[in-house]
Amino acid sequence: MAEANGALTEAVYYILLSLTEPLHGYGIMQKVESLSHGRVRLAAGTLYGAISTMLEHGWIIGASGEAGGRKKEYIITAAGKAVLRGELERLEELIANGKQILGGIET
Repeated sequence: MAEANGALTEAVYYILLSLTEPLHGYGIMQKVESLSHGRVRLAAGTLYGAISTMLEHGWIIGASGEAGGRKKEYIITAAGKAVLRGELERLEELIANGKQILGGIET
């Protein structure tokens, strides 16, 4: 996990991306695996630890669902979207710098 100005872990990045729509834990796990083409697979402990921290930071909230439903759904907040945008900008800078430096190097 990271603070708003630091780098996010890959798992947190994908969890936030997946929560642009309300999802419960298992749905988040499936969406993260799909988005990462199977490269990132979340264990339940990792997922729920990250969810707890993101709730504390205000990056996600519980989504209102069906009354009496067993599965708790979550969705990203405006603060979470801002963190996600900041991470995307950071990653784009990394890519641009890499291309600038490596663009002139033959492999």
